[in-house]
Amino acid sequence: FSDTGTKPPESGIFGFMINISALLAVITMYIRYLLIEKQNESSHFVRSSCNMFSLCIGLMGCIGMGIVATFQELSVPSVHDIGALVAFGSGVVYITLQSIISYKSCPQWNTYFVCHIRMAISIISCIAFIPMIVFASKISMTKIDWTPDEKDYSYHFGSAICEWTVAFGFIFFFLTFIRDFQ
Repeated sequence: FSDTGTKPPESGIFGFMINISALLAVITMYIRYLLIEKQNESSHFVRSSCNMFSLCIGLMGCIGMGIVATFQELSVPSVHDIGALVAFGSGVVYITLQSIISYKSCPQWNTYFVCHIRMAISIISCIAFIPMIVFASKISMTKIDWTPDEKDYSYHFGSAICEWTVAFGFIFFFLTFIRDFQ
């Protein structure tokens, strides 16, 4: 995932876009938090502390995204990797908690169809997150421009597929909020 923004000028564009994405995620998560709080006033379907916990986990993920954007993969790999772990790990927990909250709000505030879609995205993201970590931990070098005959290429390739799966999972999950926000 980060290989796309390792060399200048792409690195500057990548970092800027990741920071913009993190800001948009913060705004989306906060609006979702406020929406749940408002709905909860009349329905009492979830504890306010659970909603706040979910928001805090989501915000941690956004901070992780900022770390990924600021500390490039080749410049400071250990800090970059910690940021990625926080971003992806917190993101997976956030969407899972939001899926659970969605089920609790049924049928008054959500349809079961939307809840099933959200949970499916959460499960796929959770499943992809685990091999992403395993594959990434087996890569013995930090580099770009991999070729298939190199050592650790298959781990790099597997990790990249899983990273993109989780990243698109987050995007699709946030798209399920469109009806809620209307």
